[in-house]
Amino acid sequence: MAKLKEFAVTPDPDDHRLVERVTGIDHEGNEVTATVTVERPLTLYLNAQEIVTMMTIGDYPEYLAVGYLVNQNMLLADDEITGIDYEEDIETIVVRTEHQSDFEDKLKKKTLTSGCAMGTVFGDLMEKFDEIELPASTRIRTSDLYRLVKKINMAPSLYLEAGAIHGCVLAEDDQPLIYMEDVGRHNAVDKIAGYMRINGISGDDKIFYTTGRLTSEMVIKTVQMSIPILISRSGFTAWGVELARQADLTLIGRARGKRFLALSGERRIEFDADADVASDEPGRQSRKGANRA
Repeated sequence: MAKLKEFAVTPDPDDHRLVERVTGIDHEGNEVTATVTVERPLTLYLNAQEIVTMMTIGDYPEYLAVGYLVNQNMLLADDEITGIDYEEDIETIVVRTEHQSDFEDKLKKKTLTSGCAMGTVFGDLMEKFDEIELPASTRIRTSDLYRLVKKINMAPSLYLEAGAIHGCVLAEDDQPLIYMEDVGRHNAVDKIAGYMRINGISGDDKIFYTTGRLTSEMVIKTVQMSIPILISRSGFTAWGVELARQADLTLIGRARGKRFLALSGERRIEFDADADVASDEPGRQSRKGANRA
């Protein structure tokens, strides 16, 4: 496929379906109007089998559905997708494949909340983890890292408008390509995985960026997408670091402005920029001028 342009897909803060305006009072008792993020259920079927009901903001449902199935190892590389049917009025999406699948022994019906600790925990995420070999030749230059973080930080987003949301970005060098947001970081990851699967995009030369913590789930899903470099503005969990080292994933956290910390796969980092002359991270400005850290 053709090379993706910078921010080929981004959140749409102007999509009225994704936010609502509600009234309340502030710390001084004054009436105020606030913008809040909308979340709604989406029930996913694989052929005739009900898989799960997810809580999501509702944009890009086809990418979320396919990415969820890919990251849960329910949709394999040789499975041909023959159709995706989304019914917004009944909050249901059906992914159809050439051959029927049976996951009754593996599935238990669950409703996934937006709680970060819950995530998409059912299913065996480790099923193929040990079999994946990440490319050793992919590199990230510190100059590209600084530019990438700055571009993402300054991009329009639902976070800047309403907060209560996570963002994930697929990037190459210093170019952010696909930017997805959702109420749970697992959903944002799955949207990108679904976009990659539907559009035939390889992860071998890509970088994955998340606003959320570098947990075991984030590491596992990044490895399953064959992406060798994972970056976050947030911190690490011990198991996330252990799994990253096991998979030889380059794990970079606390990436803010000219600062970062790498705890795995350090050999992929090329230090070509002087951190002393790199700019600190600027404050994030919403279009209304409200500063959000």
